[in-house]
Amino acid sequence: MPTRPPVPDTPAERIRIKRIYRAARVSDGKRVLVDRLWPRGVAKDRARLFDWYKDIAPSDALRHWFHANPGQWQEFSTRYRAELATRCDLVRALAGYAQDDVVTLLYASKDEDHNNAIVLRDYLRQWLEGEGRR
Repeated sequence: MPTRPPVPDTPAERIRIKRIYRAARVSDGKRVLVDRLWPRGVAKDRARLFDWYKDIAPSDALRHWFHANPGQWQEFSTRYRAELATRCDLVRALAGYAQDDVVTLLYASKDEDHNNAIVLRDYLRQWLEGEGRR
């Protein structure tokens, strides 16, 4: 069995992102799908999920808006962060996973530079560092 690398020092450093289509690794720690829809072509056993947080994903309205306006990354990020601010229980629970283990947020988007997992990772990191707590 492969040896697991050491867990980073702080919970904020333990939050990572990865496309669900990439192979699962021991170093992924707790693998959490953060998309509202199940990714096409991925078998549930192959996903090796710890959890699926579909309710922390952007609302259907926001997801459709961003699909129609892909050049509006900053506006999408602002709107999604506003949605996350109303989901404190989910944010708190997901951030709690990072207290003692690596958490890899999984997403299906082909765009690795502009997707909800990036916004969520940054939001969780700020929350864990105390900036986003209310």
